[in-house]
Amino acid sequence: MKMLINVPESVVPDALRGMAVAHPELNVDVEGRVVVRRDAPVGGKVGLVSGGGSGHEPLHGGFVGYGMLDAACPGEVFTSPVPDQMVRAAAAVDSGNGVLFIVKNYTGDVLNFNMAAELAEDEGIQVASVLVNDDVAVTDSLYTAGRRGTGATLFVEKIAGAAAEEGAPLERVEALARRVNEASRSFGVALGACTTPAKGSPTFDLPAGELELGVGIHGEPGRERRAMMTAGEIADFAVDAVLAELPPGGPVLALVNGAGGTPLLELYGFTGEVHRVLRERGVPVARTLVGNYVTSLDMAGASVTLCRADEEFLRLWDAPVQTAALRWGR
Repeated sequence: MKMLINVPESVVPDALRGMAVAHPELNVDVEGRVVVRRDAPVGGKVGLVSGGGSGHEPLHGGFVGYGMLDAACPGEVFTSPVPDQMVRAAAAVDSGNGVLFIVKNYTGDVLNFNMAAELAEDEGIQVASVLVNDDVAVTDSLYTAGRRGTGATLFVEKIAGAAAEEGAPLERVEALARRVNEASRSFGVALGACTTPAKGSPTFDLPAGELELGVGIHGEPGRERRAMMTAGEIADFAVDAVLAELPPGGPVLALVNGAGGTPLLELYGFTGEVHRVLRERGVPVARTLVGNYVTSLDMAGASVTLCRADEEFLRLWDAPVQTAALRWGR
């Protein structure tokens, strides 16, 4: 496999160095593996910290900035960051109003963020944590107990981040983040496997002419494999899987997320099919976001995330944001 890298061992620090020169509005600690908004800590504001294995870019470092995260901790590829990174991030963004950890439900992330919360509190930093577990494809997987954390992470970080930017206290930001997670569900599909730099070949075998329904963001197995389907057929399957577990209610926020190797031409076509299915099922769509936001390196495929959105969610979603990967209204 051909990759635009130097050596596999330096992929993450090389990427962080590139991020630093491309985004001077961020403080990028290459050695310490922490990305922090340059104006942190912001007085009177709750700090938001997230992180996870690299390979899912722009998640999470691409969401550091005004209106979203205050800091992110990148681990090695598909590997959790370590508690020391998280404690450094919390200390860098704590203004005395507390810090919220946003944690995707993967065993390593959960264990390390829990340990980091204890260590940060020993240093006098008030910490709350919210677990994101939106993937309806499987209950348990190679990396998790319970549902996996995927696309809803973006909704949680954006909506909670907007509330924090307004000066909401830690208890409210935490409660809001939990509500967003509870109102969100996701389902992913793989058309081709991803390739990690260390392995240099596809991480799983997906025969030509087949797709994986319910794939995880590390290439974990989903519900089943089938012969290749049309975009419309995939949309029917994915949206119905999400709606089967989505709480009832009004309109939705919709994220059609590319896995990293699918062009926008295909993603926009798929988005049209997703909207068709939702219209046929009587589900109004309030906002739609399309693009590569929670990726799996170069995996071909996409995921659908829906969030039941009340007026508060929509107001905070529309609030200004300025990050490397998401920006509007400012």
